[in-house]
Amino acid sequence: MTTQVVVVGSGYAGAGAVKAFEDEVGEGEAELTWVSEHDYHLVLHEVHRAIRNPAVEDSITIPVGEIMSEDGEFVQGRVVDVDTEDRVVETDDGEAVEYDYLLLAIGSTTAFFGIDGLKEHAHQLKSLADARAIHEDVREAAGNATRSEPATVIVGGAGLSGIQTAGEIAEYRDKHRAPLDIKLVEGLDEVFPGNDPQIQGALRQRLEDADVEILTGDFISKADEDAVYLGGGEDEEPEELAYDVLIWTGGITGQAELDAVDVEKDDRSNRVFAESDFTTSDDRVFAIGDTALVDQGGDDVAPPTAQAAWQAAEVAGDNLARAARGAPLQSWQHEDKGTVISVGEEAVAHDVVGMPIKTFGGTPAKLLKKAIASRWIAKVSSTGRGIGAFGDM
Repeated sequence: MTTQVVVVGSGYAGAGAVKAFEDEVGEGEAELTWVSEHDYHLVLHEVHRAIRNPAVEDSITIPVGEIMSEDGEFVQGRVVDVDTEDRVVETDDGEAVEYDYLLLAIGSTTAFFGIDGLKEHAHQLKSLADARAIHEDVREAAGNATRSEPATVIVGGAGLSGIQTAGEIAEYRDKHRAPLDIKLVEGLDEVFPGNDPQIQGALRQRLEDADVEILTGDFISKADEDAVYLGGGEDEEPEELAYDVLIWTGGITGQAELDAVDVEKDDRSNRVFAESDFTTSDDRVFAIGDTALVDQGGDDVAPPTAQAAWQAAEVAGDNLARAARGAPLQSWQHEDKGTVISVGEEAVAHDVVGMPIKTFGGTPAKLLKKAIASRWIAKVSSTGRGIGAFGDM
């Protein structure tokens, strides 16, 4: 019987692994089934563009039929159970998919860190539906506001996602002359925490130029339907910040579907422990991308970034083909090729491989950001689709 390989998830890791597996597997060696809740791949690191302009959706979604060959099978559904003993994946509509080897690439969900009221009242940005909902709420809030009493949008978390979200809302405000105040809240002392002060300063400057108010140094301690509360303690009252729209981008955790998988996971984040070849505590189950904590030697794990998922997917897809034929697996080591972040129509690039300047902005950074996204789209789909998406990135 032909070896059955199942990939779960259509994010960067899943889509890239499917592409790499089909490029590597020999005729008759294995059969592929791709399982995902959505019948498209979402270019997630550009989903913030849809907050400003929902029309870009066509550019940031790629139908699965453009990624996988006709030899594979696609099953649309949300995974609700994984039986590692019988090697069966079950979806929410009751479909059972048997596997010999399984790759978990279901991404992550937003971490709310137990902050009272935050999950109930804040938008997150992990899907097209999230971007649409933020767009509608921002548009409605602006429509109900006036110049003398503008609506307030609070973005919690000044990492990559929070910065790009605030930048898109600022572009929406300027394009539509919308009465909006935008506040970016970060509990640590600087935007893009933990990174080089040079890129932190460049990003802060562009956010301030976009008229985004930056509030750092106090964590959100509570949220209700009208306000968030910063700081506070036994002897100190928290600062109250009223909002009309609240968006939270402050961290990631493992998907609930992972609860049903009998492999070793991190208790705190619910992400799967994986070796550098993506194997887990179950030798039939592989894990990749935000789903996994992929060992990089010592106490290091691969970063939960699109760039890391792209790189890892090539090796993971190859390893699935190798597993199917009983060949030795390859190890993977993440290579940081630099960072490029957009702030609306502006962008900042830092430590980009091959560039003589450490940190730069302007047209070169903007074009580089577009080129990175377009190159990925072309890689998993077609050159024509990648070129066509360039203007919307």
